[in-house]
Amino acid sequence: MAQEDVTPAATNGAAPVETPLVFTEIKQMLIVEAQKVGDAVTFYKSAFGAIESGHSLYPKRKLDQELPHVLSSELNLAGSSFVVCDVSSLPGFSTAKSEGSRVNHLLGTNNVEAAVAKAVDAGAVKVEVTEAEVELGFKGKVTDPFGVTWIFEEKKTENVVENDENKEV
Repeated sequence: MAQEDVTPAATNGAAPVETPLVFTEIKQMLIVEAQKVGDAVTFYKSAFGAIESGHSLYPKRKLDQELPHVLSSELNLAGSSFVVCDVSSLPGFSTAKSEGSRVNHLLGTNNVEAAVAKAVDAGAVKVEVTEAEVELGFKGKVTDPFGVTWIFEEKKTENVVENDENKEV
């Protein structure tokens, strides 16, 4: 049995106070081929409008003139974030492309056709949606250049109706 974290009490002779375990976030980690993090970031920015919120660089370069090698990058997309990592920085891991992706990303959009077209223009391959997927409400699917499958479902945006009662005259 693992030992629990405890915080010593401020008073003499008091029993230790147990520190509660708290999870602060969960992120998906997408592992790409060596030296492809930059390409993946470019793809996710152009295909889905992802925003890069941070990255880490490989600390060693042969020449100061060389562009730094990006080891990982955190991207924000549709209110969520995920980390794109270079497989060479993670011994024992493999890429989605080499192993076949076990994780699919589901994106809600107001225009599935436009989302698929934009992803294909950026380098993804359109995949046919199965009958079972259609029954679940999925309307489009692509596989990106890094082996990850993205499934699109249509989400209607509701128009806000202004209430006449609250208007000033």
